[in-house]
Amino acid sequence: MEQIANLHIKKLPEGVYLATSEDIPGLVAQGRTITEMLEIARDVAKKLLEAQAGRHQ
Repeated sequence: MEQIANLHIKKLPEGVYLATSEDIPGLVAQGRTITEMLEIARDVAKKLLEAQAGRHQ
């Protein structure tokens, strides 16, 4: 099941993109391009949500 989360995306002076989310605490993803950063953010979000669901079982 897909979920939607708001990401805060910032381009850092080093030239990489950084994403964080208030919707998913602990989500931090960095990539050389926006596409790469989004792919990493999706993977991190999935793992964080799976871990959270595991704690509630």
